[in-house]
Amino acid sequence: MDTPATGYDDVWIIVPAFNEASVIGEVIADVRSVFDHVVCVDDGSGDGTGDRAYAAGAHVVRHPVNLGQGAAIQTGVEYARSRPGSAVFATFDADGQHRVKDVVRMIDRLTADDLDIVVGTRFGGGRPPAAMPWLRRLLFPLIAKLSPASRKLGLTDAHNGLRVFNRTVADGLNLTMSGMSHASEFISLIVENGWKAGEEPVEILYTEYSMSKGQPLVNGVNIVFDGMLRGRMRK
Repeated sequence: MDTPATGYDDVWIIVPAFNEASVIGEVIADVRSVFDHVVCVDDGSGDGTGDRAYAAGAHVVRHPVNLGQGAAIQTGVEYARSRPGSAVFATFDADGQHRVKDVVRMIDRLTADDLDIVVGTRFGGGRPPAAMPWLRRLLFPLIAKLSPASRKLGLTDAHNGLRVFNRTVADGLNLTMSGMSHASEFISLIVENGWKAGEEPVEILYTEYSMSKGQPLVNGVNIVFDGMLRGRMRK
């Protein structure tokens, strides 16, 4: 496949995807307009997601069955960290919610502040974005406050899927929660490993499509309790 020369030769973008055929080509093309290396983990899709991601220029790794977003991210990180010269990594949602320019700014922050990981936040100005559904405005800050690891790190957005991290984090990452609970696990791993973390305001694009793909709000509560249980088990 052709690879654009964009000056980010050491950056790999990991895109976990499940049944995103209608948008994945556009998402991959947008990412590759800035970043040379993208790996899409097709997590058991039945709609041709992997084929469309490959046609758009991504490396594609396929799960034969759906294992969940946590497992897909772990697979993607393992693939990316095995590639020669890989040094910076980012997780990026497949449904079009994330913006590439936010990733660029987070990479700059990672270097400038000598951090191991930068986590995106929807609440950087202290207020939820106007486009966010009101139930999520209430629930997401509560999830962050209930999470011991998030409180310790001072994070305001406990399960934002946009993250940028260095080789130290990539080499040490071992997500065992395969589903959406991986979000709390990721934050717990930051604390457990003593990785230096920062938070960067990002914009989430709440399109009709991305909202239709959203997880049930009750899953947020499950994420918190799974993360708290993990913390107790690790002690």
